[in-house]
Amino acid sequence: MTWTRLRDVRLIPVVFGPLVAVLAVAETRLDDFFGAAATATWASGVAMGAGLMLAARYPLAATLIAALCLPAGMLLFGAPGISGAAVIGMIGAVSWAGWREPTRRAALALGLAAASFAATAPPGASAWELLFVPAVLLPCWSMGLLARRSEERAAQYAELAAALDAEREAGAQAAVAQERTRIAREVHDAVAHSVSVMTLQLGALRRLLGDRPAEREVVAGLERLGRQTVEEMRGLVGLLRERVEGEQVAPMSSLVRLDELIADVRAAGLAVTLDAPADLPPLPPVLDVTAYRVLQEALTNVLRHAGAAPTAVAIGYTEQALTLEVRNAPATGGGPPPVPTGAGTTTGAGRRPGQGLVGMRERLAMVQGSLHTGPEPDGGFAVRARFPLPRTW
Repeated sequence: MTWTRLRDVRLIPVVFGPLVAVLAVAETRLDDFFGAAATATWASGVAMGAGLMLAARYPLAATLIAALCLPAGMLLFGAPGISGAAVIGMIGAVSWAGWREPTRRAALALGLAAASFAATAPPGASAWELLFVPAVLLPCWSMGLLARRSEERAAQYAELAAALDAEREAGAQAAVAQERTRIAREVHDAVAHSVSVMTLQLGALRRLLGDRPAEREVVAGLERLGRQTVEEMRGLVGLLRERVEGEQVAPMSSLVRLDELIADVRAAGLAVTLDAPADLPPLPPVLDVTAYRVLQEALTNVLRHAGAAPTAVAIGYTEQALTLEVRNAPATGGGPPPVPTGAGTTTGAGRRPGQGLVGMRERLAMVQGSLHTGPEPDGGFAVRARFPLPRTW
């Protein structure tokens, strides 16, 4: 039996009833007052103790049985009077009924006990004797009633505390939603608007290059990338702020859109070959977005530093990890080897590198991945990333 089970209040009558029976037997054996009627007295006490055990589930019925045991012992078996064990048993029964029963049923239990004591009063008893023993029951019944009200009040306080916690949590969530909306608004105003304006300007420039198809194609690719960036920005903003019902959020970055990304960089003039599984299984969202962004940044670096150098993209998948490799040939035009973005050197007089490789490493660190970058023996450059997959067991 566990300690929690031992703390169950319903065990109180189960223990109290046998205790009353033991007291009844001990009282009749140790007190000569009962004389020849000792057996009748302790028998009624044992019957009362057995009835009190029912109080665990039926407090009023247990009080009724205890109340009937007193007159039955005196009238049927000739008990000389009320024993101390019987008084203790009736006090316990009334107190328990006051605690566990509603007020009206508890009052009925008090009336039954008082009537039992009055019915078993000895002949010629004074008014004081008729009132004293029943009067003892009143404070005990009141204590049980107070315990019941205290328990009910504690339950009300617990419900109130739970309601306050829920309200506090709702308020915190509302504050978070409000802050996310503010951040989304700032991101939209600071970035999306500027990118949209640049995209419009590229569109105007494309229309002015009607007689220069090569340059026009490059500008068209940049315009397309700008529009894609705006859509992705709207998707990110849609995650930050509360969605309006029925509003469609732009698709998120994912390797599911791998073909679109390759098509965009090909349109920008980069010769890319792709080696990837036909059907990639669903990936964890954070890992999926990270892999897409790393690939996007690697291809952008090739365009920025190696021009139209042929590039090979290889994606591998096992149950343990997703691997990604972007390897480009030497830069076209016979120039110096490409300087990777974020490599810690300058690209020309006074020019600072971007933060491409630094951003890649930070993204890989978030998913406990690894990144290896560096020049190839043939003069090209390679980016190799490994994304460990979480176990599913």
